[in-house]
Amino acid sequence: MAPTLAPAYTLDQVCQTRNGRQLLTDLTLEIPRHGFTSLIGPSGAGKTTLLRLLNRLDDPVSGHITYMGEPITALPVRTLRPRAGFAFQTATMFPGTVADNLREACKYSANAGNDMASQIKRCLSLVELDPDYANRDAGALSGGERQRVALARILMTRPEVLLLDEPTAALDPEVADRLMETLCRLQTASNLTIVMITHRLREARMASTHVVMLEAGRLIEAGPAEQVFCAPMQARTQAFISTGEAYV
Repeated sequence: MAPTLAPAYTLDQVCQTRNGRQLLTDLTLEIPRHGFTSLIGPSGAGKTTLLRLLNRLDDPVSGHITYMGEPITALPVRTLRPRAGFAFQTATMFPGTVADNLREACKYSANAGNDMASQIKRCLSLVELDPDYANRDAGALSGGERQRVALARILMTRPEVLLLDEPTAALDPEVADRLMETLCRLQTASNLTIVMITHRLREARMASTHVVMLEAGRLIEAGPAEQVFCAPMQARTQAFISTGEAYV
């Protein structure tokens, strides 16, 4: 029998505060490896706070987090972040070409390989952009193109995990749907672990293998996506999903 892999992340009694305000309270949960986990919940639920803890943009005030079975604090930040890439809600481009942007990621990782041109072509292909994008001015890209380039930049470090903070929030519905299709194909093809914040419940239904519902910094429910969407255990989850999907 094959050994059971540790979850991508395990959180045990994690608390977080900022300026005296409680953002997360006694958060205990597991995020599966090689799956697509969506973080859902109303604004102010603590979703972005949680996501930032997963690649140590912040550290909790108490509690413990493990990453792939190791204490996350045992991993230097510069070791962890190429393995768990973080994509912000608004994709920021560095000056220069798309290729310049992708090369920038390799300054912080030993995993990118030596054949930079081939790696750039590979990563553009993974996010479904033609190789000729490498020579385009990154500052002249559309919003959807920027999001894809930001993902390609993360993929240059060959990460195990993608942490996505509302990647479609600034995109129109058609462009957002295409990006979600790309993310689903990428997760399957590369066996990545993806953790994504979304307010668009249709996207969570489309992509997720696992769902975490937060509210006011507390865990309401977590489980397989089919269970959470079709037969939630908590009335609050049911109410949130019913209200949210009424506006889809």
